[in-house]
Amino acid sequence: MAQHASKDRLRASIAYEAARIIHDLGRHDYTTARNKAAQRLGCKDRSRLPSNSEIEQALLEYQQLFHAGDQQLSLRQQRQLALEAMSNLHQFSPRLVGPALRGTADEHTPLQLHLFADCPEDIAMFLMERGIPYREGDKTAHYPKGKTRKLPTFRFRSGETDIELICFPSQSMGQPPLSPLDQKPEKRASLSQVTALLDEA
Repeated sequence: MAQHASKDRLRASIAYEAARIIHDLGRHDYTTARNKAAQRLGCKDRSRLPSNSEIEQALLEYQQLFHAGDQQLSLRQQRQLALEAMSNLHQFSPRLVGPALRGTADEHTPLQLHLFADCPEDIAMFLMERGIPYREGDKTAHYPKGKTRKLPTFRFRSGETDIELICFPSQSMGQPPLSPLDQKPEKRASLSQVTALLDEA
C-alpha cells in the first residue's frame, strides 16, 4: 500500500512539474514537458509517468493557484479573438479547438481553428486578398485504428497571438481527429458555442 502511494505521489509530482514547464516555456508540448519533468525528478520508470490528461489537469490547477487573474484574462482575450476570426472565416465553417477551448490557454498559446475546404488554396486566397501574411505548413491528424491524415496549415499573427488554421476536407466535419490528450475524438466549438463560453464567463 505504501509503495502504491509513493508511486502515486511521484506520478502527481511529475505531472505538476510538467505543468510548470509548459507554463514557463509557453508551449503545450506534453511529451517534451513530461520527459523533462521525469528527468528532473530522477524517474526512469515510464510506468510512473502521468498521462497527457493528468498533466492538463495539473496545468489547470497550477494556473488557478499562481496565475488565476492573468490566465483568465488571456483566455478571455483568446476566445474573443477566436470569435472575431471565426466570424471573418465563416465560409469555412470554423471550429475552435485546443487550449483556448479547454481553458488552459495563456498569452503564449497559439489559437487553433479547424477549417473545412476541399481546396486549401481557397484559404490561402482568402488570406492574400486581405493582405494577411502567413506561413504554410502541415500537421498530421490521428484517427482510430491507427489511421492518419496530413493536413495543410496556415499560420499568421494577430496582435500578440499566433493563429493556426488547420484545413480539413469539407466532408470530414463530423469526423474529428483524436485528441492528443486522451485519444478520444477532439472537441470542437462552433461560433455560437464560443459565444456561449464568453457569455458564461
